[in-house]
Amino acid sequence: MTAPVDFTACPRVTGRAYNGANGKKICVAFEGARWMLKFPPPAGERPTALSYTNSCLSEHLASSAFRLLGLDAQETRLGTFRNGREKVVCACRDFTADGRILYDFCSVKNTVLESETGGAGTELSDVLDAIDGQDFVDPAAIRARFWDMFVADALLGNFDRHNGNWGFLVDPATGAAEPAPVFDCGSCLLPQADEATMRRVLADPAELDARIYVFPASMLKIGGRKINYADFLASSDDPDLAAARARIVPRIDPAAFARLVAETPYLTDLQREFYTTYFAARASRLFGVSR
Repeated sequence: MTAPVDFTACPRVTGRAYNGANGKKICVAFEGARWMLKFPPPAGERPTALSYTNSCLSEHLASSAFRLLGLDAQETRLGTFRNGREKVVCACRDFTADGRILYDFCSVKNTVLESETGGAGTELSDVLDAIDGQDFVDPAAIRARFWDMFVADALLGNFDRHNGNWGFLVDPATGAAEPAPVFDCGSCLLPQADEATMRRVLADPAELDARIYVFPASMLKIGGRKINYADFLASSDDPDLAAARARIVPRIDPAAFARLVAETPYLTDLQREFYTTYFAARASRLFGVSR
């Protein structure tokens, strides 16, 4: 099992702040690197009616799952931090510590004058047009990254992959740009599921089916409606999506994910069973992977 870390005594790094909802974030120095600590949001600060109690666990498990799929994703560690009371936090290695600047796709999309909507717009056709119209990175490479990320998000049930949580790293000295590691994965693996929900999903096949075939949906839209992962995967004839499936699906390994869950600290037995079952069910029913 991965050794848990107490980040309480780690030196705070000044002059570094992070945006985003779903909990507070601070920067600390740990093992010679900068890490962003993500805290679970207090009940009164949750941005929707959903509970994000498990968002730190989802962040770590989903980021690790992206790497199991062979995709470049942020390095994460689970640990604790005591500030009044002890909390489980997710530490995310800061991939901008070398001086490169993160430009999220929302900002990049705003530079494409031909785009029909603003940077935050997630209509699929407009996003794809903006990928082709941006001049930061070769559009073909970004299309491949976009669809690889979509397939992985579908597998993990990510309901919040908006334009502000993926993008490019740019070297300010040379202008060289490349896709940033995948980050902000706390909305994967049903972070809103409390213990009662987990028990229902494990006990009732209809409850599990609903969380595969009905929701969660993608933040991407077609005709103003969020994409249903199951329906879209079954009906889309996009060749770039087909190429991404050909790359990613052979790497889906429920047994490897089960080992990851077994080695992850802080999880209860119920959570271990739930995450393992949910991942395997999505792999089987959305992608035909049952090994």
